[in-house]
Amino acid sequence: MTIIATWNGTELARSDRTVVVEGNHYFPSEDVVAGLLEASATTTVCPWKGTAHYKSVVVNGQTNADAAWFYPEPKDAAAEIKDRFAFWKGVKVEEV
Repeated sequence: MTIIATWNGTELARSDRTVVVEGNHYFPSEDVVAGLLEASATTTVCPWKGTAHYKSVVVNGQTNADAAWFYPEPKDAAAEIKDRFAFWKGVKVEEV
């Protein structure tokens, strides 16, 4: 099963190796298109996953702030999503 993430008609990620946690597909970082994510200072804390770090999606000059997140150092219970990206804020994630 291949999963893709798109925003504004541009493919952000494509993978047959996503990990699903709490209904979100986490894409391996190597399956995310380089150059479409920009650093963000935003972080949030999940009690069982740890601290999430965010990136903004930038496509054709338009920015979707903090639309991607990842866990660089997840807690042990969430080790399988280390350095994988998930998307929200209007990013379409679907099976193709």
